[in-house]
Amino acid sequence: MGYPKIVHTEEGMREGLQIESARIPVDDKIRLLDALSDTGLKEIAVGSFVSPKYTPQMAVMEELVTRFKPRPGVRYVYTALNDKGRERARAYSPPLTKKALEYATRVDMCDVFAQRNTNRSVVQQVATWPKSIEQAVANGATEGCMSISNAFGSNWSGDVTVEQLMHMFDRMHNLWADAGIKVTKIGMSDAMGWNMPHQVEACVVAIKQRWPLIRDFNLHLHNTRGVALASVYAAMKQMDGDDTLRLQSAIGGMAGCPYCGNGRGAGMIATEDLMHMLEEMGIDTGVDLNKLIEAVWLAEEVVDHQLYGFVSKAGPRPRFNQLYAMDMPHIETLDQAKHFIKGPKAYEGAHSPWAKPITSWMRPEAPQGEVAPALALRAAGGHS
Repeated sequence: MGYPKIVHTEEGMREGLQIESARIPVDDKIRLLDALSDTGLKEIAVGSFVSPKYTPQMAVMEELVTRFKPRPGVRYVYTALNDKGRERARAYSPPLTKKALEYATRVDMCDVFAQRNTNRSVVQQVATWPKSIEQAVANGATEGCMSISNAFGSNWSGDVTVEQLMHMFDRMHNLWADAGIKVTKIGMSDAMGWNMPHQVEACVVAIKQRWPLIRDFNLHLHNTRGVALASVYAAMKQMDGDDTLRLQSAIGGMAGCPYCGNGRGAGMIATEDLMHMLEEMGIDTGVDLNKLIEAVWLAEEVVDHQLYGFVSKAGPRPRFNQLYAMDMPHIETLDQAKHFIKGPKAYEGAHSPWAKPITSWMRPEAPQGEVAPALALRAAGGHS
């Protein structure tokens, strides 16, 4: 039992920067990628090998992957949408990691978004399924994958019910079954941030009940309406230690979609918030949270605006010797709040109203033998 195995991909360099200014210098992008490499993150998406005509932010990919400093133990992945893009990326593998071959059927639940984003209708997407499965059979594949985009709803066509989603998955699954290939992996993506925790939970439950062989889930959730982290937790509660949950997030929550009508408002879960939650749940991420937060601060310099995460502003829940100084002055600004890493210099000169030092029996540094007031009352026969 327990929580599922988490496989995480950092998307700030790809999905984050692709919605930011195309004028960001490549030197700044390299500084950011190198900083992310030092945080303990296991997998980092470095960008997309796509036409700069459509995504000018990715025009410097060759220079980026030539000049950054790969770190041992980090997988550097990428997006390539056609043979030309894959050929460009192949010249830099390693340090880039070639994606594992995956046989999958894919479709969008919104015909409008499909045309805006991929220049294909849903009917055209469905028409590719037989060929994808034929290729899997020809290559001797024994396992397949099903993936649906805008799985929970769309700004252009409205809500997607669990029944509608399962019907589309059923259509895919039947084709795989007819070909004698087991479906063991499933993906649900959500570019427009329609996910809601109860809906995501219901979908996971329905999938696990209908197809027990599926133990590998991918959730690509955007945080457009602010509940994506809650949706991740809802999904995790319906999984166990035999399941794998693949998640993508971006430092500071920077991300977006030019095709969905929300622009940068269609951000992702902030990586620092996700890692903090997992650690507090007892799931070891291997990430140095302070280094990750400092990478977020660097990203804010690079993109020249404030990002959207929470832990990068308030810090992790302080533990033991990280508890706040009791006599610190009033903390009002975001810069002053950075004291959790920068120390007292962050709030130097701030207003301090305390007439004398504050002490408390609740603190670890309290004098030995000092008894909590409530306990002292009970010992004296009083009431608490």
